[in-house]
Amino acid sequence: MTATGSGRLPRRPLDTERATSDGRATYREVIALGEFRALWLAQGLSLLGDQFAQVALGVLVYQRTESPLVTAVVYALTYLPPIVGGPLLAGLADRYARRRVMIVCDLARAVLVAAMAVPGMPLWVLCVLLFGVMTLSAPFSAARAALLPDILTGDRYVVGSALQNMTNQGVQLLGFALGGVAILNLGPYRALALDAATFLASALILVAAVRRRPAPCRDGEARPSPLRMAAAGARLVFGDRRLRTLVLMAWLCGFYVVTEGIAVPYAATVTDDPGMLPVASGLLMAALPTGTVIGAVLFTRYVSPTGRLRLMGWMAMLSCAPLVLCVLEPPLPVVLLLWIVSGIGGAYQLAANAAFVLCVPAERRGQAFGLVQSGLFAVQGVGILLGGAAAERLGPEPVVALAGLGGLVCAALLFPGWARSQDGIIARMRAQPTSG
Repeated sequence: MTATGSGRLPRRPLDTERATSDGRATYREVIALGEFRALWLAQGLSLLGDQFAQVALGVLVYQRTESPLVTAVVYALTYLPPIVGGPLLAGLADRYARRRVMIVCDLARAVLVAAMAVPGMPLWVLCVLLFGVMTLSAPFSAARAALLPDILTGDRYVVGSALQNMTNQGVQLLGFALGGVAILNLGPYRALALDAATFLASALILVAAVRRRPAPCRDGEARPSPLRMAAAGARLVFGDRRLRTLVLMAWLCGFYVVTEGIAVPYAATVTDDPGMLPVASGLLMAALPTGTVIGAVLFTRYVSPTGRLRLMGWMAMLSCAPLVLCVLEPPLPVVLLLWIVSGIGGAYQLAANAAFVLCVPAERRGQAFGLVQSGLFAVQGVGILLGGAAAERLGPEPVVALAGLGGLVCAALLFPGWARSQDGIIARMRAQPTSG
């Protein structure tokens, strides 16, 4: 379904604002769609609010306990709700209108964060409220992911996904930085009040600029329980060879994300000056996201939609292969280059996402996306945890190399399965309406 109304592009001859002759869409073309701009901005504000809440709660916990361990444990707990809530609550995006799910989630999060902003709130209550805020991010993200293909068709979807992914990474970095500045100037409670305002703003944008669409589950149909929907989603994703391969390829990120988790100890091994440790750590932490942004731009701008699918298996291996060279203990500039190249390879996730959308029935996207996103949180968390534990014994360089080798082997094992599936998916893509 294409977007209608003021967001629709006028028909005119092909130019730089339109899709290219081989079906590629452009960033300008996607941004010109009013509904996408609204969804893009709402997602950015909601994510910004999540980062503010995490920073503010961390400051409050440390101020009250003066315990780094308790602060770290509370922060780590923020990763648990999407893992647990994703499979159970993402199905709401298939039971109710997806726009309504997003608006309700934003309003509920605004109320919860506003309660956190009440001075003197007990610490355990703050943790429970934050757990609720992070849990609601699962159905919001699932509804957004399921709604996006209705707004962006053809290659517009891939370009829009790339734009959102790049924006999300930037918003996360900006959110942590602005969250610290806001707390410094306003204090944690007023910063939390500002956080609540971001969720309200997101809801208002969705109300004003995203049109109503019917719920995938019609009024007369039976609505199964969340547990039954979660089980049905698992059967859908893992019972289909194509979807199973795509999901496992997406979860390869659990290997190369290890670099971010042990960037600080790695920096300590490649810098002799302790005063340069913060700089080296920041550079290493930024290397993978930087490569991902570069890869997303190159992948969407210079590779055709079908070409992306044909390159996906090779790109998946590229996301892990450069990390193996860290076993040679190269100097910092070479490590940065290797990690950036790894990030460039990670752009294959865009093609995997587009192929996943083609293979999942529209009325079941919410549950499928929720399941995959929960798995992404889980594999990244486990990867970072295991990488950190192994680095304690082996050192960071061998751990990064082993993670790269493990990911490379898994990508190579998945390659034949993807090769058998890609021709059918490419044929299905060609049968879809073009961006124009």
